[in-house]
Amino acid sequence: MASYRSIKDLDWGLLLIALLIAAIGILQIFSAGQGTKWKDLWWKQIIFVCVGLVLMWIISSVDYHTLLGQVPILYGATIFLLIVTALFGVKIFESRRWISLPGGFLFQISEFAKLVMVLLVARFLTELRTESMHWKDLAKLCALVGVPMLMVMKQPDLGTSMTYLPILAMGVFLAGLRWQYTVLIAAMAIVLIPSSWFLLKDYQKSRIQTFLDPSRDPKGDGYQVIQSKIAIGNGGMWGKGVTHGTQTRYQFLPVPHTDFVFAAFAEEHGFVGVVFVLGLYFLLFMQIVQNAQTAPDRGGMYICMCICATLLFHLLVNVGMVVGRMPVTGIPLPLMSNGGSGMLSVFMMLGLVNNVRLRRFVN
Repeated sequence: MASYRSIKDLDWGLLLIALLIAAIGILQIFSAGQGTKWKDLWWKQIIFVCVGLVLMWIISSVDYHTLLGQVPILYGATIFLLIVTALFGVKIFESRRWISLPGGFLFQISEFAKLVMVLLVARFLTELRTESMHWKDLAKLCALVGVPMLMVMKQPDLGTSMTYLPILAMGVFLAGLRWQYTVLIAAMAIVLIPSSWFLLKDYQKSRIQTFLDPSRDPKGDGYQVIQSKIAIGNGGMWGKGVTHGTQTRYQFLPVPHTDFVFAAFAEEHGFVGVVFVLGLYFLLFMQIVQNAQTAPDRGGMYICMCICATLLFHLLVNVGMVVGRMPVTGIPLPLMSNGGSGMLSVFMMLGLVNNVRLRRFVN
């Protein structure tokens, strides 16, 4: 086996931290599912983690330069699959986001599109070979990312579509955005963000209004946030223990295995457990940043930092959501929330990070 594909050259620190977070997530999903219709989800999560490890190794084994060279094909395939999803996808809760696979599994292409966006941004910026971006290049890159983003938003899935923005923002920041463009973008945001209110669906408007004042509808849209805050408060310093969270056990806390898994964890493991898990995420991000610093070229650096940005965005939005500091958007907590597509996409991202690391050992 070639030296750059040797198992010993993998970033074992990154892998072990990711597996520890995933194991905590599986334990929490098991605890949250006791006595409910979700009682069997924990073993399915184990399967997703195992498949994720296989995909991570496959992604890390294919030279990322080869993947960057295939970006046009990957981008075209992503657009095609998003069109297929829009036309023939499975519709759940008024959203058409999934493609049905044999065995009853649902495939969410918008999750895997994040990897394509990372490769797209990395290739585009690497090919610029300039000290700073020109406005035409910025507009072109924004359009390339904007097309799948708008398609995902149309499903409708505002939360997932927003996760493409940190990939774009991190890439543009590292490429050297001129201060004039920064001022222009800020001015446009000030103008466009208020006007975008009229483009939102009714349920999206309701989520924002609930975020500003959960008490306006405590038994409806505000219920999730209120119960989430109660669960976190119940945890105290040490928590109530596994399977002993009252908000989770008596099903006051909605979907404690997906979007609100962090609230369920905080109730059962308290402040100490929360600090421990957030510390693990911090170490995970630092491992990714370290791989970016030691990347053999700019393309590898862009890949690592864009992945770090999107995972950090997931963490900040999800945790902010469960403590009532962000609107409820349905963005899962990486490696902890239940879900096959989300789990597999995260492990594939970590595979890309390991891919960059392994190229350092090419002779």
